[in-house]
Amino acid sequence: MIDDAHPLDAGIRLRPATMADAASRAEALIRSRAYMRPWEPVRPDSFYTEEAQRERLAGLLADRDAGRAMPWVLSDAEDRVVGAFDLNTIVLGPFRSASLGYWVDVEHAGRGLATAAVRRICELARDELRLHRIEASVLPDNAASQRVLAKCGFERFGLAPRYLHIAGEWRDHHLFQRILHDGPVTGAV
Repeated sequence: MIDDAHPLDAGIRLRPATMADAASRAEALIRSRAYMRPWEPVRPDSFYTEEAQRERLAGLLADRDAGRAMPWVLSDAEDRVVGAFDLNTIVLGPFRSASLGYWVDVEHAGRGLATAAVRRICELARDELRLHRIEASVLPDNAASQRVLAKCGFERFGLAPRYLHIAGEWRDHHLFQRILHDGPVTGAV
């Protein structure tokens, strides 16, 4: 179920994000700031505060309530945030698609958590949200993220020139997609 926690690894679970995650999310982002710098927009220092993360979570949760997004976090045994995974721009009707974004805390990177979380999100997107397709965009030099997507059944289908402003410049991105099913459109359209 979308609203349940899903164990991924010893002590790590994927669960829906809540407003209570703001402080812990800010701490994880601070720890991982240098590690994620090559893959992220230039962010002001204020982005790494509990207040800014509370505002970000409020927006994500409002989008969730409107059916436009589904935000999850990875949490450890003490329920501290160690990563975030978001399905954004959820569109139903005949499109039934969403965009995936994610990050994992530097202290937990390289353990297969992103792969396990993306696999579970694909299952939930197919079975619970009844989506047909998920897309993701990745910088050409982000080999780790490309490996995660490949392991989870995503295929590269294009290149978007100067797609996002990352690390201070407009950067090209590889576009990936995973078709979750080819069955009929069911549910509300």
